[in-house]
This record gives sequence, structure tokens and C-alpha cells, in this order.
Amino acid sequence: MNFVSLIEAKRDGFPLNAAQIRLLVDEFTAGRIPDYQMAAFLMAVYFQGLAPEETRELTLAMRDSGEKLEFPPDTRPLADKHSTGGVGDKVSLPLAPLLACLGFRVPMISGRGLGITGGTLDKLESIPGLSTAMSPAQIVDQVQRIGIAMAGQTETMIPADKKLYALRDVTGTVPSIPLIVASILSKKLAENIQYLVLDIKCGRGAFMPAIEKARQLAEALVELSEKCGVKTGAIISNMDFPLGRAAGNWLEIRETVDCLEGRGPADVMELVNACARRLLLLSGLEPDAEAANRKIRDCFASGAPLHKWEELLQAQGADMAEYRRRLAAGNLAPVVLELRADAPGFVSSLDARVIGEIVRDLGGGRLTKESVIYPEVGLDCLAKPGERLEAGALMGRVHARDGKSAASALERLRAAFVIVPHPSQTPPLILAAI
Repeated sequence: MNFVSLIEAKRDGFPLNAAQIRLLVDEFTAGRIPDYQMAAFLMAVYFQGLAPEETRELTLAMRDSGEKLEFPPDTRPLADKHSTGGVGDKVSLPLAPLLACLGFRVPMISGRGLGITGGTLDKLESIPGLSTAMSPAQIVDQVQRIGIAMAGQTETMIPADKKLYALRDVTGTVPSIPLIVASILSKKLAENIQYLVLDIKCGRGAFMPAIEKARQLAEALVELSEKCGVKTGAIISNMDFPLGRAAGNWLEIRETVDCLEGRGPADVMELVNACARRLLLLSGLEPDAEAANRKIRDCFASGAPLHKWEELLQAQGADMAEYRRRLAAGNLAPVVLELRADAPGFVSSLDARVIGEIVRDLGGGRLTKESVIYPEVGLDCLAKPGERLEAGALMGRVHARDGKSAASALERLRAAFVIVPHPSQTPPLILAAI
């Protein structure tokens, strides 16, 4: 194969056919195309883009580069959700058990955090004993038994995506919409799901700050996913502010339990409900939004999602006695400092990017894929935009491994807030739906 000619063709804006795209994916996955040549190809795609047909062929070739989940016939529909990642975004954690209780099978293949965005796997693995390393056969078996599995990408599933993403991450080609679409959908299509809801983040704490780009990505994802036989809907949500009142792996597990117990933050619950409602309507399990909302409300009130969450943890090896002990213990970090309001006022803004950077620098996120994660660190009790504060009111807490990092984080947290004397209009959480 003369791979140089394909690089040159894409560099000059010419389309590639299905056979060429499948061959280059197969050859790269097998190690027969060097990284430097694939890096040149990715940069050509970044500048020239891909036609919809090319994106589809790339996605399917990546999907077919490894094993796929094969489920037996079942009346329960297969569904999943994907978020492009944000600060404090723990929506998948309460959503997945809720969906299982609503009658779906949920084979949720999740990722790790990098930079300021948290990863579902890192949050789950802050639970003692829990493993997210599962083979395709184990995922299928668990989903069939209890309706839900939350696992990482296996060595044998979508290996092309794993290799390509690692290369994109170090070559400045991550923001290419066709490459993002292929990466996301190759993983979801390998799950063999029937229904999918996407949460596309935009704002200061998202990798895509502008809503125009977020909409472009959402529309491309929905269009291709539908063409591949998966009924799909998308939400564009605001990531100017952190989601919920906690950011940090174990702290977000605690907030997940709050959600499952019916006392979670309003913004997290708004997104959980929106995603579940969309899937109920896409699948036809409920005829309209009112019926879907009623079913979700009744399901939470029954306590079934909390029970399903604990069933999931047990199935994936969690030490339930230690998990409950840690929940009851409250703070796990050695140092906890409080930020209090100096004067009365209203929270006008809380910068999601700064919050994400603080959590990362405390040790709760990654600067590189090799970074050590400290699950107990982070921020919680965060005041939300639009809230009134009295003098001395709690604005947030820092959970840190030592006093020096705690003090530094506290000052940065103070600077992340904008406090004004009069209430200001808070932008909506859900900016658009597709």
C-alpha cells in the first residue's frame, strides 16, 4: 500500500473511497503504518475535513477493528448516553441505573478524564474494590443479568480508536469534527445499541466553547448515528459553570448518591431527567413527554435506581462495607478548608474552567495519561449562579492532601466567583435540543 499517496490526496482535498479508508485503518491498527505517517494524515484531515461518506466509512472501519458486543434477543431495548465531558459532570452515574429501572439494557462504555474534564471511570474507581475492566463477554453477561454495566474500553474493542486518539492527543488534531464523530460513534456502534442520547457541552469548561461548533458537532453525530441504524437525540448544555455542587472523583460519587436518593442538585437532575426522557420517547416506551416525566418521577420515588446502583457496584466487585463506611465518614481528604462570603450578594458567575483546573492541580485530574489520581481531593458545597449569599455564608470547600495545596486552592476558588450586589439573569442549562 502506498500510504503517501493517500496523505497527498487528502492534503490536496480529494475524497478517499471506502476501500482506501478501511485499508488504512486496518494497516495502522496492525502496526504496519508508522505513527509519523498517520499523524500527517490526521493533520490533512484536520485542515481539509472529511465528506459525510468518508466520516461514515472511517467510523465503521474503526468499529470493525475489534470485537463488538453481541446481545441475545430480548424485549428490553439497548440504550446508552455519551457526554463530551465537563467539570462536575456526573450525569452518567445516576442516569445509567435509572435507565435500567425504566426498562432499558445499558452497556455503558466510558472513558477517563484528561485535563480539566472528569472521567466516569475515574469516579467509579474511587469506590473501593470496584473494577471497570471487563471483557466483552462479561459486559454482555452482566447487562443481561442486571440490566447495566459500566466499563472501560477493552483491549479487544475498537483498538483503532485507542491508537488514533492517543496520536490525535499529541498532534493537535483533537478538535476535528469528523475525527470526533468517528471516535465517539465507533465506540457506541460497537456496543450494538438501538438508542442513543448525546450531551454536547459548550462553554468555558468544555473543549468546544462556542455553541455554533457544538451544534455542528451535535448535528453531525445525530445524522451519522441515525444512518447507522441507531435512533439518536442530542442536547447542547451549558458548561460555563460546573455541574452540581461537587467536582472531584469521590465527592462526585457522594453527590451521585444524593441524586439517587432524590436530593441531588437541580442542574444535575435536570440533565438526568432530560436524557432519560429523550430515550423513553426515542424508544417508544412512553408516548409523550408528560408520560415520560411521570414514569421517571415515580421510578425515583420508588427507590429502585438507588438499589440498582448498589447492585451494579456489587456486580463489579465493590467492597460494599468500606463503601458505606466512607459515605458515612464524610470527608476523606486530610485537609478541608471552607470559603466564606465576605459580604452579602448574589453569585453571578462561577468559572467552570478555573474549577476544573483547581481540581486537576489538587491531584483529582490528569495533566498526562500517566498522572496519579487522588480520588479524595476536589471541591464541594459550591454556591450556584443566581443564589443569594449572606455575609459568612459557605461558598465552597476545598478537599486537599496538605495545607499548602489547600490554601492555594482556596484563593483560586475565591477568584473563580463573581459576586454582585443585585440578582442577575442566569442562562439556561439546556441551550438546544436536536
